[in-house]
Amino acid sequence: MSHTETAVQSPSKSRLRVGYGLVRDLLKIHPKIFAIAVAGASVYAVCTVASSFGVAYLVDHVILPRFETGKIDAGVYLVGAAIVICIGLLRAFGVVIRRSFAGISNWRTVESISMQLVRHIMSQPLFWHKRKMTGDLVARVGVDSDAAAEVLGPLPFSTSVVLLVFLTGGWLLIVDVPLGLVAISVIPILLVLNVGYQRRIDKHYDTAQHELGSLSSAVHESFDGVMVVKAFGAEDRETRRLSVISTRLKEARIRAVSARSTFEALLDGVPSLVNILLLVVGAMRVDSNSMSVGELTSFIYLFTLLIFPLRIIGYVLSSVPHSASGYKRVREILDESVELDPQTLILESSANCGVRLEGVSFGFGKDLPDVLNDVTFEIAVGKTVVIVGATGSGKSTLLSVMAGLLQPNHGNVWIANRSAAIVFQEPFLFSGTIRHNIDMGRALSDSVMHDSLYLAAADEFVSALDDGVNTVIGERGISLSGGQRQRISLARAIAQQSSVLLLDDTTSALDTVTESLVIDRLRHSKNIVTTIIVASRPSTIALADEVIFIENGQVSDQGIHANLMVRNENYRLLMQSFEHDREQGGL
Repeated sequence: MSHTETAVQSPSKSRLRVGYGLVRDLLKIHPKIFAIAVAGASVYAVCTVASSFGVAYLVDHVILPRFETGKIDAGVYLVGAAIVICIGLLRAFGVVIRRSFAGISNWRTVESISMQLVRHIMSQPLFWHKRKMTGDLVARVGVDSDAAAEVLGPLPFSTSVVLLVFLTGGWLLIVDVPLGLVAISVIPILLVLNVGYQRRIDKHYDTAQHELGSLSSAVHESFDGVMVVKAFGAEDRETRRLSVISTRLKEARIRAVSARSTFEALLDGVPSLVNILLLVVGAMRVDSNSMSVGELTSFIYLFTLLIFPLRIIGYVLSSVPHSASGYKRVREILDESVELDPQTLILESSANCGVRLEGVSFGFGKDLPDVLNDVTFEIAVGKTVVIVGATGSGKSTLLSVMAGLLQPNHGNVWIANRSAAIVFQEPFLFSGTIRHNIDMGRALSDSVMHDSLYLAAADEFVSALDDGVNTVIGERGISLSGGQRQRISLARAIAQQSSVLLLDDTTSALDTVTESLVIDRLRHSKNIVTTIIVASRPSTIALADEVIFIENGQVSDQGIHANLMVRNENYRLLMQSFEHDREQGGL
């Protein structure tokens, strides 16, 4: 198992455990890069403390003697300047290393989490995807992955702050114990502020992240169905729906920002008040000769430098709720076990059998009636068979079961060479080239590409395009007609060179001449292909070798079209209704 796959564990309800578990598991993804960032931050912390020595040296040996004697010792000045410059350069080097590798660690972690999510989502079967909102999955891969790794950005700096606090606290107490105690008293105050802030902010970030996912899902759904929205004049309804979700998101974020602004104001105010107190107490200590002016200057300088890093710890702690919320949504997907792929349950049929189903039943839920009920039939190799049935009889579901996309509740499916390709009723094309849509990343040879286009009767219109198979067809193939998109989808399925071809009303967008040509070419293909077509067009049904008649999820009859017309009254009535619908539609 890779680092990425073991990198994230489910956070518990405890805030401390959430933060600890979040950081621990994120660091497992790219630990070396993060370690380099921490090393750079440590160099910065050491140099920050060391710089106060340079300041004290310059004040006591250069600035004060200049006021007292009116002269500057060039040697002493050069030594002091060299100390300050060298420490400054080394400190700058640490800052560059820390910032560079902290950013690299952050974005590589985002990439790793996103890719793990994508792999996990893509490994789930179709039925799992049907239960999920596409927009929500997109939000988890994008927005939530970014949020989960957000805490890594300031984390290297904050880890160095721990070292800085110990070094600074020790040095401040060495310089002057009373003043040091006043200075380090600000640390527990800031910690208390951080704990109180976290208790207030957690629920707001959880709510905001959830509403962001809901908004992403709703926007994706609305844009995906823009044609329906426009056709039915539902723009106002969709606007109101998205507005309600946006308002909830806005209110949750306003509450979170309000709490954060109060917290950051206190982070600014408390150290400033302590700084004033240090000046007052420090002046009294200098007046009593308990410390020198240079020591007080270096003391104030070091305390001032310490405050900003302490704010970074606050920033990290304030980032934890947001990161934990995104992280939790990432885990909700990753913690779901990969469901059984129904294709693994497909059995290989005997030599002369193309497709065989025995006692197959399927339902979409325990509380819902079965869509398919005890379906049993057998189709010989190389035959062209049409599945006919009324709307809602289970035809498309039956094809999905045969394709290994849906797992039957009962029964078994045998497919020749366990290899079936399906073409859906609604063709989906990617926005790339025709070649990209057909080969699906398999780098098919030109001969296979040409044969696939020929069998799908798409070779003529594709060759007529300026760039042929390298033509970019736009999003969802918008530059092609419905029939052309359907034929490209068919060519994609044929290119898989499967033994069984499943067509879910695929030829409905074709004219009868082209439809007849496609079926004839498939029947006489050099590769023996068993073709199963869901159809409602009488001309398509008449071209089949055999018809399987489905009623209420069961096989009512099976045989030659002409024989079924004679012996099965329900089949004959259905054919008459199909013919009537075609005549009414002018087809």
